[in-house]
Amino acid sequence: MLLSLILAAAALLLSGSAAHADTVTYVALAQTVDQVLTNIRNWIMGILAGVALVFLTIGGLRYLMAGDNPGEVEKAKGALKAAGIGFGLAALAPLVVEILKNLVGGL
Repeated sequence: MLLSLILAAAALLLSGSAAHADTVTYVALAQTVDQVLTNIRNWIMGILAGVALVFLTIGGLRYLMAGDNPGEVEKAKGALKAAGIGFGLAALAPLVVEILKNLVGGL
């Protein structure tokens, strides 16, 4: 049974017409270094803001569920502080990219 399936698949593959190669066009290809650095900035900002949002959510939930436990309140404050740092870094990402642009070639 398995042998007949393999032979049938091989017959279908071998009996087909010859394939031809199509030209490949790259749609997402960056044209300049400035565009590459802008794309990097956008990715950095998105990733940092996403991670900061996760920490903000975790910190808020911990704070809500902490009750009278001072250890949990401190953990929640730490998570909220980390979220603030993450949002601050996301806001500074354009500045970092401008510094990179100046280092690369003063675009």
